[in-house]
Amino acid sequence: MVDHETWSDEQSATTVSVDGHDLEIAYHEAGPADADEPPVVFVHGIPTWSYLWRDVVPPVAEDRRTIALDMAGYGNSAMDDGFDRSIRAQEGVLEALLDDLGLEKIALVAHDIGGGVALRFAAHNPGIVDQLVLSNAVCYDSWPVEFVSNLGLPATADIDRDELEGRLDAAFVEGAYGESDPEFVDGMKAPWLTDEGHLSLVRNAVATNTNHTTEIEYGAIDAETLLLWGEDDVMQPYSYAERLADDIDDAELAPLSAAYHWVPEDRSEAYAERLREFLAGAEP
Repeated sequence: MVDHETWSDEQSATTVSVDGHDLEIAYHEAGPADADEPPVVFVHGIPTWSYLWRDVVPPVAEDRRTIALDMAGYGNSAMDDGFDRSIRAQEGVLEALLDDLGLEKIALVAHDIGGGVALRFAAHNPGIVDQLVLSNAVCYDSWPVEFVSNLGLPATADIDRDELEGRLDAAFVEGAYGESDPEFVDGMKAPWLTDEGHLSLVRNAVATNTNHTTEIEYGAIDAETLLLWGEDDVMQPYSYAERLADDIDDAELAPLSAAYHWVPEDRSEAYAERLREFLAGAEP
């Protein structure tokens, strides 16, 4: 387990062009670069960043090359106040990053609004996404939730740092199953506790747009799909995983008990084990 400072130090960065904006995108890379199987790309949600995958990436990287990106406006990626941060735009970020890294086929693992990004990308690029793993992902009309909507209110840009930190504490503590790891909570909050990060978080929340998941043609997704879902989540309920299983042809439900919204953190060991089985094509 690494702390968020170490994770940041291990990241690389590249510049991609999306909607006419040149954006620096940070990503964490691990695992064998010469692995025979496609790389595993991890996409986080809001208000998280790639550090969400801190306990999942290392076991997966024992066998596969892994790339965990910070979406535009998140983590250590560009945060300046002049570009779109919507799911549609983040799909463009993902596409540009894969092109920059020369990746023609991937396994895609995503959580929360990162799941919305992954769903769009998989529907639009069936030849690239070989395997798809969705965890408590936004889809259809399942979002935005009240906490995120409130982050996007104009007044949120003017609250003091202590109040912002209190709201984030509540989200990460209340959205977890059982006692939260203080290191996880501190790591998740860290990017937002600067003036630039504070404003970027508000802009990210404002950019949430349900139209970007209601318009997806879910039946166009042909990737082998695992719905690795914390079944006690109230923000993205398990019923949406069941709906996805009905609409995606090759989809398997994999509920994880004793897990709320932050399932890669709540059940990191079980999550990583089931993920590795799926990636290897093994029966659970």
